[in-house]
Amino acid sequence: MLNTTYEPLSIVTSRRAVVLVVSDKADVVEAQDALWRAERFSMLVPSVVKLRRFVRVPYLRRMPLTRRAVFARDGNYCQYCGREAECLDHVIPRSKGGAHTWENVVACCRACNVRKADHNLVETSMQLVKRPEAPRRHDWVFASTGFPVDPTWHPYLLADSA
Repeated sequence: MLNTTYEPLSIVTSRRAVVLVVSDKADVVEAQDALWRAERFSMLVPSVVKLRRFVRVPYLRRMPLTRRAVFARDGNYCQYCGREAECLDHVIPRSKGGAHTWENVVACCRACNVRKADHNLVETSMQLVKRPEAPRRHDWVFASTGFPVDPTWHPYLLADSA
């Protein structure tokens, strides 16, 4: 669901999108090939809807740090060796003062997690493939839906996320 400014606000079910359109609170921007049928009307299932009235968002959304979100950010690959990730690792171990933040948590395979154990990276011969960072502005959509997202959403998600 988009604001009147085409800024992504939230993800709603197709049923909720239809209700918003039928009650004249939103317009269909993109639609799927499927048809939504009722007793007196039918319409294409909305994929992207835009609200007719502006909704003020008083805060910037910060995506919560979850296992699913970290795996999505890291592409399900170990950030030490590049193999398929199975678990999470704190780059600076929590026992040594490391925080449970986006900048300190990475996806990793079980072998690298065991090998690194409770050590800092400088104490091992391991290196990060890429430095972990907090998600950008609209990455919450990718993490909350899981991959892949509907291709019709991309122009609206990528337009102002830079």
